Amino acid sequence: MSNLITTPFGFESTADEVLAGVDLTGKRAIVTGGATGIGRETTRALATAGAEVTIATRDVNAGRQVAESTPGNIRVVPLDLADLDSVDAFTRAWQGPLHILVNNAGVMAVPDRRLTAQGHELQFGTNYLGHFALTVGLHDVLAAASEARIVSVSSNAHFMSDIAYDDIDYVHRDYNPWTAYGQSKTGDVLLAVEATRRWNAEGIVANSLNPGAIATGLQKHTGGLRTPEHLRKTPPQGAATSVLLAASPLLDGVGGRYFEDCNESPTLTAPPEMFGKGVAAWAVDADNAARLWDVANGLLKR
Repeated sequence: MSNLITTPFGFESTADEVLAGVDLTGKRAIVTGGATGIGRETTRALATAGAEVTIATRDVNAGRQVAESTPGNIRVVPLDLADLDSVDAFTRAWQGPLHILVNNAGVMAVPDRRLTAQGHELQFGTNYLGHFALTVGLHDVLAAASEARIVSVSSNAHFMSDIAYDDIDYVHRDYNPWTAYGQSKTGDVLLAVEATRRWNAEGIVANSLNPGAIATGLQKHTGGLRTPEHLRKTPPQGAATSVLLAASPLLDGVGGRYFEDCNESPTLTAPPEMFGKGVAAWAVDADNAARLWDVANGLLKR
């Protein structure tokens, strides 16, 4: 993609630096997985800037601890992305306009093939399908906000796999923790592409991002972070790109793009060198995005 979007921010920027001078008073936000890791920092930064933030999480107690220890207007609502009934209950209960949806929660490199409540491979079902159902279920309240933003937290691991449409749930092929994770993260990028195409005329835009390497509970199945120390980020740095896409006026009206280190990434036809930047061509392909949206809709209706 030519004319890549750049900002004054970069690798070392923090969430607070990105939101300096931004007033989110009157804005309402949801952060999935907002009680831990970069989700917690995203929640804190948005609330500090004045937004009313809802932490959507399986761990309600952890969410309450964040709400009680963080200044600002924060509430906690239970949500299990691995159970579409839980997602449906969450979206049905939401009232009033929604300005910011940060699809942040996720699981990574689950070592053995596990299934969601509806029988889908756990990483695809949680990281992508649960967020797809949440996003679609909240469409009307996003549209009611006039100007709304969706943030889809992906990973450079999306280079590990496109969507394997003939066997998304690893029924007929050997399960691989990393290709399963990569497929789910490709889905997260495609979600932003197609949501923007479908809903841009209603004032809704969506972008995706790679937050970088941050030591959090996400790595519990991998034995810890393997990235060289000089390429690692703190949680405030890891949340910077998320809050940039969620609330910075620098990105007003921008959608369907993939960012890392607070700047748009180039589209690549081959994986970058180790720890390099870029987004796979398949992950921002409009036809692929439309296809996955239709497939996901079909999965929700079963």
